[in-house]
Amino acid sequence: MKLIRYQDPELAAWQPINRLSSLREEMNRLLDGSLAAFTGNAGLFGGWSPSIDVHQDKDTIFVKAELPGMKKEEIDISFQDGMLTISGERKQESEVREGENFRSERFFGRFHRTISMPTKVDADKIKANYKDGILSVELPKAAEVKAKQIEVKIS
Repeated sequence: MKLIRYQDPELAAWQPINRLSSLREEMNRLLDGSLAAFTGNAGLFGGWSPSIDVHQDKDTIFVKAELPGMKKEEIDISFQDGMLTISGERKQESEVREGENFRSERFFGRFHRTISMPTKVDADKIKANYKDGILSVELPKAAEVKAKQIEVKIS
């Protein structure tokens, strides 16, 4: 048995990040889930969108996208005018349904994500790797935007 100390709701610490994240999840669930029946499981805007993470170090910008159940041939990546575009299509598997009750939470169909890069990128050195449903893209920063170390001379 686990005991939990009672906290008066009015005195409990407000956690804005957790509440905003929860609100976002609920809004996504409401808009995507309830309208899927009318749009063929495509959500409000006619498609689904993979989750992405973008971070950078001093030399490279890293983009990771969740694309489970896809083959690398179904994914298109392009870079133009400082914008990385990831698109493709996840095809619906043919499934045999027995009985009336079933649940479908996976999205199928075309997707399109465009990410604006925060700095100039050397487009000739971009690398992409797809493994275990995760697309990883490395975008090396252009030489002119990398921080340069300047040596101070003592005279």
